[in-house]
Amino acid sequence: MMSTDLPKAYDPSTVEPAADKVWLDENLFHAEPGDPGPPYSIVIPPPNVTAALHLGHALNNALQDILARWHRMLGDNTCWFPGTDHAGIATQTVVEKRVLAEGGKRRTDFSRDEFVKKIQAWKDEYEKRITDQLKRMGCSCDWERQAFTMDEPRAKAVREAFFRLFNDGLIYRGKRLVNWDPATQTALADDEVEMEEIDGHFYYLKYPIVEEGDEATKRRSDEGVKYVTVATTRPETMLGDTAVAINPKDPRAGALRGKKVRLPIVNRIIPIIEDDYVVLPDPNSQDPKAQFATGFLKVTPAHDPNDYEIGRRHNLPVINVFSPTATISKDHGWAAEDFAQGGDDLRNLLGMDRFEARRAVVEWFRSEKLLEEIKPYKHSVGHSYRSHVPIEPYLSDQWYVATTKQIESMPETGTVSVTNIPNNSLAGMALRATRSTGILPVSSTKEHGQDARATKDWEGKLKIVPERYTKTYEAWHENIRDWCISRQLWWGHRIPVWSIEGLIVWDVTADWHENHATFEAGGRTYLCLRQFDPEEEKSLIEEGWEQDPDVLDTWFSSGLWPLSTMGWPEETRNLQKWNPTNALCTDRSIITLWVSRMVMFNLYFKNRLPFYDTFIHATILDGEGRKMSKSLGNGVDPIDIIESHGADAMRFTLAAMSTHTQDFRMPVEKDAKTRKNTSPKFDNGRNFCNKIWNATRFALMNLGSDGATERRSDERVDESKWSLADRWIVSRFNRAVADATQALQGYRYDAYAKTCYDFFWGDLCDWYLEAIKPAMKDPKRAGQTANVLAAVLDGSLRLMHPMIPFITEYIYWSLNEVQPQRGLPGKLELPASKRLINARFPAAGPVSDSAEQIFPRLQEVINTLRNLRNQYKVEPKKTISVSIMASDEFAGPLVENKEMIELLANCTLQRIGPGVQPPADSARAIAASVEIYVEDLVDKAAEEQRNTKRCEELSKQIAAMRGRLANESYSKKAPPHLVQQTRDQLAEAEAEAAKLGCS
Repeated sequence: MMSTDLPKAYDPSTVEPAADKVWLDENLFHAEPGDPGPPYSIVIPPPNVTAALHLGHALNNALQDILARWHRMLGDNTCWFPGTDHAGIATQTVVEKRVLAEGGKRRTDFSRDEFVKKIQAWKDEYEKRITDQLKRMGCSCDWERQAFTMDEPRAKAVREAFFRLFNDGLIYRGKRLVNWDPATQTALADDEVEMEEIDGHFYYLKYPIVEEGDEATKRRSDEGVKYVTVATTRPETMLGDTAVAINPKDPRAGALRGKKVRLPIVNRIIPIIEDDYVVLPDPNSQDPKAQFATGFLKVTPAHDPNDYEIGRRHNLPVINVFSPTATISKDHGWAAEDFAQGGDDLRNLLGMDRFEARRAVVEWFRSEKLLEEIKPYKHSVGHSYRSHVPIEPYLSDQWYVATTKQIESMPETGTVSVTNIPNNSLAGMALRATRSTGILPVSSTKEHGQDARATKDWEGKLKIVPERYTKTYEAWHENIRDWCISRQLWWGHRIPVWSIEGLIVWDVTADWHENHATFEAGGRTYLCLRQFDPEEEKSLIEEGWEQDPDVLDTWFSSGLWPLSTMGWPEETRNLQKWNPTNALCTDRSIITLWVSRMVMFNLYFKNRLPFYDTFIHATILDGEGRKMSKSLGNGVDPIDIIESHGADAMRFTLAAMSTHTQDFRMPVEKDAKTRKNTSPKFDNGRNFCNKIWNATRFALMNLGSDGATERRSDERVDESKWSLADRWIVSRFNRAVADATQALQGYRYDAYAKTCYDFFWGDLCDWYLEAIKPAMKDPKRAGQTANVLAAVLDGSLRLMHPMIPFITEYIYWSLNEVQPQRGLPGKLELPASKRLINARFPAAGPVSDSAEQIFPRLQEVINTLRNLRNQYKVEPKKTISVSIMASDEFAGPLVENKEMIELLANCTLQRIGPGVQPPADSARAIAASVEIYVEDLVDKAAEEQRNTKRCEELSKQIAAMRGRLANESYSKKAPPHLVQQTRDQLAEAEAEAAKLGCS
C-alpha cells in the first residue's frame, strides 16, 4: 500500500475492521508465560451478563486498553484477562421479568433446573453481545483466556475457596439479622445496600403502662404517668416489639424501673428496660434524632439491627412478623400462643404489604386515640442495589464469612493501628495492604500453599488512585461486619454443603478429611465437599442428605477473579507469572463490594496482593449532572457512537475527559439522522482523527515524492543539516514523550490525551508541516527533512496508539511501505516493526533548549503578523512588506528562518536588525522583544486615533497597578508571585507606553 492509496476522506467503518482483522488473525493479543519481558497483567472487571454494555463500560475498558497496549509496546509480557460475571441477583431478576412478560409465568412455575436453563440462554446471548462490543471498542484482551464466573474452572476455584475457609473456621452458619430484599427475596451484604434520602414521618404511638401482674391499665396519680410515647418511622414493626427502652440517665427512668406496658393491637405485655443506646430528647439539639425523640424507644429485635443488639444485651425475645415478601405473617417466627393474644384487629393485618400495614396500624392508633402526632422527617433508608426497593432487616439463617476473626493458622501479631481488628484476620490483612504495621515476618503453622501470611512484604504496597479513595477503602474495613455470603436464588454457585437430621458418626479413611469437612448444629450434621463429585453427591441424596438450597453471593466468585482466571487452585504458569496483577481499573461504587473481596482472598490464599494499583475512574453524567439510565432516556450506547463517530473518536474523547475528579458531564442530544442518543463531545474525537488522517496523508505524499526518495539512500542522520524547525520538532516530540509517559504512569489519561493532541495538532500540523514545505521541494534539503518527518510521524503514531489504536495502526502500514526504515539514532530510536501494536513505545530522547527558546519567538512574530493582517483586513493572497527591529542576538535567527517566516505570514522581510526604523505609514506591533513594522497599512489619522485610545487604556492600567503596589496591604500580604506578576505587567505597560509616546 502506497501513500496515495489512503482515501481522501477518513472512514472509520473501513479502517477499524481492517485493523481489527489483522490483530485477531495474527493473534497479537495473546501472551504466554514464557514470552520475553517483565510480566504485566490486568483482569477485566467482568461485566454483568444482565444487559449490553453502556458508556461507563466503554470508559472503563478504554482506560484498561490504554494500559495494556502501552505496556505491550514497552516490551512487557502483557496479558489482559477478559470475562463476564453471572451477577446472580441482577440476572435472575431480569430473566424473571422477561418470562413473566412473555408467558405470564413466574420462576416458581418451573423446576429449578428448567429455570436455570432459561437464565443460561440469556447469559449466552448477552455474553456474546458484550464480547462483540468489547472487540469493536478495540479492547486487546487475550480472547483465548475468556472466562465466566460460573464456568467449570471458576466453579472449581469457588468450591476450593469455600472448603478452605470452612475448614479454617472462617465460614459459619447462623441466625442473624440480615439486609433482606423483599423484591428478589434474598439476603444482601452491607455493601449491597444503598442509602437514599426519603421524605418520611415520625409517628408518635402511645403504649399504656400496666402495673406488675395487672392486666388493666392504671393511672399512677402520684406521678401522672399513664402512657409512654414511642417515636418511630416504621409503625408496622411495632407488632414485633418485645420491650420499650429508656436511657438510665433520663429523669423518668427511676419511676418506671420494673414497669411494663401493654403492646397495643397485640396485647403483649412487655418490659420497660434501661439502655444507654436510647437518645435523650432535646428539642434544641443539633442532632435530628434528639429533636424528634421522646426518650422512649420501641425495641423490635427482629426488624432493626440496633434493636437486635439491645435485645441481645437484655435477653429479649425475637419475634419476626414478616414473610420473605415483607407482608405481615404469623408463620415465620411468631409463636402461636403469643399471636393468639391479639384479636381480630391483629388478624386483619395478616397478608398486608408492609406499607399497607403501616397505614392500617397508624389508622388503628388514631381510632383508639393512641396516636399522639405525626411529624414529617427526611431520613436515609437502605435500598437494594439491584431491585432498588427499601430493604428490611430480617432474621434468618444464613452463611457468613468471619472477616474479623483471628485466623488460627496464622500467629497473632496484634491489632491494626487505630482499630480493634486482628492483623491476621481477613479485614486486618486488607487494612495492612494500604498501611504498614511493621510486623516481622513469621512462619505459618498451617500449610495453605503459600508463604508465611504474616509477612510484611505486601504491607502498604496497595496504591489506590486517586488517593482520597484509600480512606473509603480503609473506613469500610475498620467498621466491617461479617460478610453474609448466602443468597436465596437459583442462579449462582450452589453452596457445597449437605445436611441431614441427627448426628452422624463417620467411619472413613485417613485421607477422607482432605476433601470433607463437617460440623454439627441444631441437631443436624453438615458436610462440606471440597470438589464436585457426582457419584458421591448421588449417594448422599439416596441416604437422605439435602444440599443447601442457597447460592453464594456473586462477589464471592468475583473476589477470586485474579486467581480463578489464572487457573487457581492449581499452581499454573499463568498464576506464577501474572498474579499479582499490576493494575485494576474500576468504579468507586465497588471499592467495598469487589476490591475489598479480592484483596482479602488473594492475601488469604496466596499471601500476595491481587494487584498493586487500583485506579478509580470518574463517573459519566449527562449535561444536567444526572447518571445515565434507560428510565431517564439519557443513556448513550457505545456502539451508536462507534457507528456515528468511530471507536477511536470515542476512546479519545473518554480519555480526554477522564480526570482525577469525581465525575464528568457529557451533554446528551439526539442525532438528527439516526434519532439515537449522542453527544457533541465526541465531535472533538472525530475532528482529531480527521486531522491525523489528513495530516498523515499529506506527509506520506511528501515522503513518497521523488525528491525525498532520491536523497534517502544515505541513512546517516546529519543533524548539522537540520533546520531550526527540524531541531525544534524533534525536541518537542521528546518532551511530549516524557510528558505522556509521566501521565500514563500516574493514570492521568486526560493529561496523556492533551499531550498527544497538543503535539500532533499544534506542533506537528500547525507549524512543522507548514514550515518544511520549502525544504521538501528542495533536492538539497528534502532527504534530511524527510528523515525527520518520517521519524516524528512514526513516533507520533506510536505515542497515540494506546489511545486511538485503529487509525494509528492502519496509517502505520502505509508509513512502512513509503519509508521502511525510520528513526534518528541518538535522538529518536524507533526499532522497525511490521505492526504498530507491538512496535516499541518511544522513549524520551534529548531536547534542544536553544531550539525551544528560539522557535517560539519566531512563532510569536508570525502570529503577530497574522494578527496584523486580520486587524487591517489584508486580503489573504496579498504579500505584505515587513521590517523588524531586533537585537543582534535575535536578528540572526530571524534572518536564518526568513524563508519560513515569509511563507507562514505571507510577507516579504525587507530589513532586520537593531537599527531598523519604522517606515512611513507602517503598522507597528511588539512581539518576542522585537518591533515589527508592516509598510503601507496605516491611515495616519486612524493610527493616531488608535494610538490615543491605546494610550488611554495603558494610562488606566498603569495607574491601577501603581496604586496596587503602593498599597502596603497588597504588597506585604499578597502571595509573592502575584506581587511580582503585577510588577512585571507594570514594566511591560510602561515600556509600551514609552514606545507609543504616550504622555
